[in-house]
Order: sequence, then C-alpha cells, then structure tokens
Amino acid sequence: MTVDFELAGRAFSALNGGPGYPFNESMSIEVRCDTQDEVDRLWSRLTEDGEERPCGWLKDRFGVFWQVMPQLFFTLVDDPDPVKAQAAFAAMLQMRKIESSLLQEAYDRA
Repeated sequence: MTVDFELAGRAFSALNGGPGYPFNESMSIEVRCDTQDEVDRLWSRLTEDGEERPCGWLKDRFGVFWQVMPQLFFTLVDDPDPVKAQAAFAAMLQMRKIESSLLQEAYDRA
C-alpha cells in the first residue's frame, strides 16, 4: 500500500511493507525548526506516548522516528572555525531535546 501526502508544502510518498517490516531507526523524518519555540512545540507533541532519544531524536507513539533540530545547530556547526563548530556539535551530543541557548553558549565559550 502506498500513500501520498504533503508536509509544509513538500510532497511525500510512503510505502507500507506490511507487518513484517515495522518502523525502525533506518527511516526517520528530520524537521528543521526556525525557533526554539517551534522545537519545543513539536518535541512536546511528538513525544506524547512516545519516547525521547539522544541528539534530538525521538520515536512517536506510532513508532516513527524523528529528529527535531533548530536551524541554529546547522548554522553553528557550519562555522569555518572548527573549534567553535565542534563545541556546538559536542553540546548537541549531550542533549535529548536540542536547546538552542545551550548550543549558542558552547559555541560562544569556544
């Protein structure tokens, strides 16, 4: 069975392999958020009856895996200063839900 759907103006198609193929970490959906409020809102809704995972990952109540990331993370780790970029990346590794303020603090301290 296939289904076509749209999220935030993007078209997606999904294929159901049947009960012998449950969801797992090999398929996930990444969501890049413009603000920490958006991260917080999505994280809260998607973890309802689900489970938090490290590094911005979570599993929702249906078993679908998501990574909810602030756009700031990608900006900081793309910095040409490798010390600052690595500091932001290392901070992310210590989190479940990604907190923009903590990323920025680590980056600024480096």
